[in-house]
Amino acid sequence: MMKTVYWVGYTFFRSAGKAFYNLNVVNEEKLVKEGGVMMAANHESFLDPPLIGISHPENVTYLARKTLFKGIAKWLYRKWDAIPVDQENPDMTGLKAIIKALRNGKKVVMFPEGERTLTGDLGPALPGVGLIIAKSQTTVQPMRIFGAREALPRGSGKMKMAQISVVVGDPIYFDKETLNDYKGKEGYQRIADIVMQAIADLKDPR
Repeated sequence: MMKTVYWVGYTFFRSAGKAFYNLNVVNEEKLVKEGGVMMAANHESFLDPPLIGISHPENVTYLARKTLFKGIAKWLYRKWDAIPVDQENPDMTGLKAIIKALRNGKKVVMFPEGERTLTGDLGPALPGVGLIIAKSQTTVQPMRIFGAREALPRGSGKMKMAQISVVVGDPIYFDKETLNDYKGKEGYQRIADIVMQAIADLKDPR
């Protein structure tokens, strides 16, 4: 069941997504409802976090820049179950918080590329994503966003009308033996690459 403040935000963004972008969630029935899940998606726009969030009927957990946790924003981000991360100086504190959230059964939104695309092309996944998967042994839900870059591209402060679709892929269940074999930076990169390939395989339905 959604918390009240989260529900208000969810309802607003869901309604806005339908009204302005004719938001279409494809393969919604594939969404994993039970247990911890890394909701791994491509990163096109500032719109991406809420787009992934409103695609799931339950509370999801977001990552947000540590510097945003100030004043009323701190209260709001906490209510939205966001995890503060230091993008300038990444450390184990943020990673441990993400791993703990996944182990505790939360749905965590992550963008394996780490930054928004400039060209619209998919970028390589960062090995840290593989590390989180290996340590949490979580289920991964690949998802791909189409149209968000047209609506609000990186470097632009002006939103445009566009058709946006979120495609849900089949969940990836990594077995313990596989995760035990993929150790160190190279192994974590291989896990991250598997996830990124699953995202790349999702097709534009528009």
